[in-house]
Amino acid sequence: MTQSASENYAGVWGNRIGFGKHPALLMVDFLQGYTTPGAPLFAPGVVVAVQEAQTLLETARRYAIPVVHSQIRYHPQHQRDGGRWVQKAPVMRDMVEGHPLAAFCPEVLPLADEVVITKQYASAFFGTALAPLLVNEGIDTLIIAGCSTSGCVRASAVDALQYGFRAMVVRECVGDRHAAPHEANLFDIDSKYGDVVSKAAVLAYLGNLSAC
Repeated sequence: MTQSASENYAGVWGNRIGFGKHPALLMVDFLQGYTTPGAPLFAPGVVVAVQEAQTLLETARRYAIPVVHSQIRYHPQHQRDGGRWVQKAPVMRDMVEGHPLAAFCPEVLPLADEVVITKQYASAFFGTALAPLLVNEGIDTLIIAGCSTSGCVRASAVDALQYGFRAMVVRECVGDRHAAPHEANLFDIDSKYGDVVSKAAVLAYLGNLSAC
C-alpha cells in the first residue's frame, strides 16, 4: 500500500518549533512583477498573498513589531551582479531600479522608517545585513510573508533556521505561480525548516504579545 507524504514523514519530520518572544515580520519581494497580469513573473497565488498580507502588515505595525521588506535589484545595464541566478533565470533581469515591475506592490508599500533589504539572490539573508540586523534587535522569531513560496520564501526560511531564528511561514500570505510547487514547498518547509502557520494564529500571537 502506497503511503501518503504525511504518513511517510510522520514521526520522522514535522516537529514544531513554535513562536518565540521577540518577533519580526519579513515581507519577501512583494514586487509588481508578480502581480501584473501578462508579466513574465506573474503569479496568481501572489495576488492573493498580497491581499492577505495587508492585515498581517497592519497588525505588526500597530503592535510595533519590527518590519523588514526585501527587494531584488540588479545593475540596470547588464545585471552581472545577478551572477549564475540571472543566467539560470533571465526573467529576473526586469528587477532593476526604475522598472515598474520591480516596484513594491502599493498595498504593502514599505513605510519610510522600515528597513528595505536589497538582494540579488533568492534568500533575503544571502549577501545582506539581515541576520546581524535581527540579532542586534534581539529577534528570535521571523514571521515570513511574500513570494515566491518555492523560491525566495523557501530560501529565506531555510537560512532563517540556519542563522538560529524560528522561521514561521504564514500560509495565506505566501504565493506562487502554480499550486503544485506552492503546496510541495509549504510541506517541505513545515517538515524540515520552520513552522507553516495560519494568519489567524499569527495575529493571535501578536495580540497576546502586546497584552503582556
